[in-house]
Amino acid sequence: TELPQHHIREKEMRPFSCKVCGKSFSHNCFLIHHMRTHTGEKPFSCETCGKCFSEKSNLTKHMRTHTGEKPFPFACKTCGRRFSQSGVLTYHMRTHTGEKPYCCETCGRCFSRKADLTLHMRTHTVEKPFQCKTCGKCFSQSNHLAKHMRTHTGEKSFRCKTCGKHFSQSNHLTKHMRTHTGEKPFPCETCGKRFSRSDHLAVHMRTHTGEKPFPCETCGKCFSQGGVLTSHMRTHTGEKPYSCKKCGKCFSQNSSLVQHIRTHTGEKPFPCLICGRRYRQSSALGLHMRIHT
Repeated sequence: TELPQHHIREKEMRPFSCKVCGKSFSHNCFLIHHMRTHTGEKPFSCETCGKCFSEKSNLTKHMRTHTGEKPFPFACKTCGRRFSQSGVLTYHMRTHTGEKPYCCETCGRCFSRKADLTLHMRTHTVEKPFQCKTCGKCFSQSNHLAKHMRTHTGEKSFRCKTCGKHFSQSNHLTKHMRTHTGEKPFPCETCGKRFSRSDHLAVHMRTHTGEKPFPCETCGKCFSQGGVLTSHMRTHTGEKPYSCKKCGKCFSQNSSLVQHIRTHTGEKPFPCLICGRRYRQSSALGLHMRIHT
């Protein structure tokens, strides 16, 4: 049987394969570096302290701890940012110049890094060379597989230094940290309101545009948020996934369950700031406030 054209092209582009895991490389030197992840070989040793490294670049970085050389000797003349390697500076300079020397032969899209072009090419070939050994699911990028594997292992290696909470992905930790710092780096260009997450800004923008991209397939009603559509769908299906552990009563929305729980606990978290009377629901407090106005 003939191989698909994109497999032939990929084999031509990466003719050097690892006999241990099957990963392929465009140059033999990359395969040699990769093999050390299997063998544990560290052929580059520091003449000062004897510490060994698998790559020469890592030894070079290490040597600076002995020589006192600045760890980031390569400076960008445009913005002053410094880098440990000249190649990384070259990549960085393209953010200023806009240079994108690596172009896709299929669609013409260009990239500043060859690695980004390689990842992009998989959108055309639908190639997913990274397979999960647990469930068989395949991924186009190794970092996507790494994230997926944590759903099986339950590993949460990213820890918040403020509260100790752990996360499976670094971007989840980044978002969480903003609950401590109060940082809101995503501003609305229309009204100036700021948000801690880009997806929250995207939802907010719909209050300006009126966009409602989530339609109900049953009645045609449209919603600005996917979560609101999910709640709405339960009016058609009758699904009530939120149950009270105390009495077993079920609800279609979590907010309704929260309000119900207060009938058991007696909690009244909404106080009137004028007379001190407390209420289980904010709507009840709103009605009460009218007697003061």
